[in-house]
Amino acid sequence: MPRRALTNQRVEYIYIFLSLLLLVALFGFTTDHFFSLQTLSAIMSQLPALTVVTVGMTLVLIVGGIDLSVGSLVALSACIIGTAIVSHDIPMILAVLLGVFSGTMTGFSSGYLIARFSLPAFIVTLGMLEVARGMAYLSSDSQTVYVGSDIQKLALPITGVGISISMIMALLVVISAHFALTRTIFGRYIIAIGTSETAARISGIKVRPYTIGVYTISGTLAGLGGLFNLAYIGSADPNTGLGLELSAIAAAVIGGTSLMGGRGSIIGAFIGVLIIAVLQNGLAQLGLSEPSKRIITGSVIIFAVLSDRWRRGFKRTYT
Repeated sequence: MPRRALTNQRVEYIYIFLSLLLLVALFGFTTDHFFSLQTLSAIMSQLPALTVVTVGMTLVLIVGGIDLSVGSLVALSACIIGTAIVSHDIPMILAVLLGVFSGTMTGFSSGYLIARFSLPAFIVTLGMLEVARGMAYLSSDSQTVYVGSDIQKLALPITGVGISISMIMALLVVISAHFALTRTIFGRYIIAIGTSETAARISGIKVRPYTIGVYTISGTLAGLGGLFNLAYIGSADPNTGLGLELSAIAAAVIGGTSLMGGRGSIIGAFIGVLIIAVLQNGLAQLGLSEPSKRIITGSVIIFAVLSDRWRRGFKRTYT
């Protein structure tokens, strides 16, 4: 990466991190118990699922696409895992693999349809959103499935560390994705495709496999998010993950990922996840009603999109 681009990215990290600190300070002074171990524990418990889903969403956005199905895939994965364990006595490891694999195959299907037939990503993943949600209802018989305590150990804090196995796994995903995006041919190629698919084709990049690949990764990580959500809640609910795709998009864009493709950051997206998590917990502690929280969260998403537009306009003007 050129030195100037690297410097600009570091400056962007600083601004995003300062925004996070400002939000923490705001809620810290406007609520009674925000600066507490209980609040920190609540935030840390909610992070793993949103983190891995946002990583997948970030890669999809960088390649110039969008994946609206991730929230439904979280529900589908959780329901398959829960039903397999409770109703069919399938060993937990195998049930987890089945749940994550369901996300992988759905993501692959979306990517294949988009790349092979040049279908709009918005329409394909919107359709997959409904398909996956329907499959979640079918697999769980439209009921909440309560699992045993074994799988919940993933969400329990580790003694002496203070974070859960789920959070450690999510951080490993962040580190791996950051390395892949910044240090591998895969990362350079998906940035090139997102910047200009036509130019990428002319330069000899095979666009189709990379497009399918990022959607498959997104589906896999959404399936993993289903596991983390199941471990945190202790039950598989087919209604889980409603609106999660919007939170993931907001976190990615807040973290510097462009909705137009060609630019993005995994580290920035993770800071965006922290901002979304702090916002949700802070609003809850303020005692705001659900409609009010939706209005504020929606406003943050709109602001993130406007910020993305401003960044691109600013760079076109001054670079």
